[in-house]
Amino acid sequence: MTLCNYLYFQNQLTLKKNPPLFFLADDDEDDRMLFVEALTEINPAIKCVMAKNGKEALLILQNDLFELPDYIFLDLNMPIMNGLNCLIEIKKTAVLKHIPVVLYSTSAEKEFTDASKKLGAMDFFVKPSNFSGLLKYLKKILGN
Repeated sequence: MTLCNYLYFQNQLTLKKNPPLFFLADDDEDDRMLFVEALTEINPAIKCVMAKNGKEALLILQNDLFELPDYIFLDLNMPIMNGLNCLIEIKKTAVLKHIPVVLYSTSAEKEFTDASKKLGAMDFFVKPSNFSGLLKYLKKILGN
């Protein structure tokens, strides 16, 4: 994350509504439930809207009736539309392009981490092997 992006991100933290709204696109139901469980442990009032793939995520995010999230998390490997392609579409959409996006995956291949940041992702996060790793990362995102 560049210094400019970091400062922008930190400023956004102070402007966000409390509690924040998360959006998660992940095809693995267990990973979705673990993500929500971690958010709930941080603050039970945090809400999370979920999608099973990138195409479904875009349909929800581009719906005018949907409240825009404060953070978008995209799994890299999803059917129908993967996280990188979804990120590209998010960054093309005027009302979405300012929202911090984190791509995450079990894979830590440099090609994907570099590509995601080049396409405008705030961060690339490798899925931790345990609950406490996820909890620690989400707390970091929220400034806890």
